[in-house]
Amino acid sequence: MSRFVESAIAACQEVRRVCGEEGAAHFASHDRGFGGDVSSGIDLKAESICYAHLHPYGAVFSEEAGWMDPESSVNIILDPIDGSDNFLSRFPYYGISIALEKEGKTLESLVCNLANGDVFVRTAEEYYRTSLDAPQTRESVIANPYAKIGLFEKSPNHPELAAKLVAEGLKFRSPGALALSLAYAPYVKYVLFLGTMRPYDIQAGLHLSRHLHTFQNDCFLLVAQDAEVFERILAIVQKEIF
Repeated sequence: MSRFVESAIAACQEVRRVCGEEGAAHFASHDRGFGGDVSSGIDLKAESICYAHLHPYGAVFSEEAGWMDPESSVNIILDPIDGSDNFLSRFPYYGISIALEKEGKTLESLVCNLANGDVFVRTAEEYYRTSLDAPQTRESVIANPYAKIGLFEKSPNHPELAAKLVAEGLKFRSPGALALSLAYAPYVKYVLFLGTMRPYDIQAGLHLSRHLHTFQNDCFLLVAQDAEVFERILAIVQKEIF
């Protein structure tokens, strides 16, 4: 385990402990963050914790604050709480997304589901799933051939496309945390997202799932483990949207 991954896991462990503490401060609304959404108390607290653990490794670019250090050749792309609305609603699908890039190339990535402790890690040498409770225990991430659903993030914004996918037997859920959904991509039939793609939403997740079939342009992102499913959905989206 690299020192960067160790520090990232330590940050996630500390944020999870804070998430478990009851307090109105977590749910308080603050100013609109760099990414355009109103920051909650837990967003800002998680950002502060992650920064303390990660800034020795490079300049931190976060959804809430933007550049927290001057941009450099080594940068850390951070979403301190991916799915913060889920956390605020006590829906257990929220986490942290961290990517380490050097000269524009992602070298290491980690996405953590704070609700259940799942951690997905990819470095130059390794790709595995572990847990915040036992980070020294690792398991291979193996594609799930029995998947029945995909993950269509922001599907309520695209009702006609959603109806077409359902009509084609391509069931989905829309859990509301894109980085987490990309991390779980090997276990579901597909991950689909239409909209603005910000680096802190997708960089770590795409690095984790880079071995899967992937299409990305300025309008939509599609990841799927099976080539036939990938091509079917790609054709539907291109026809229905474009």
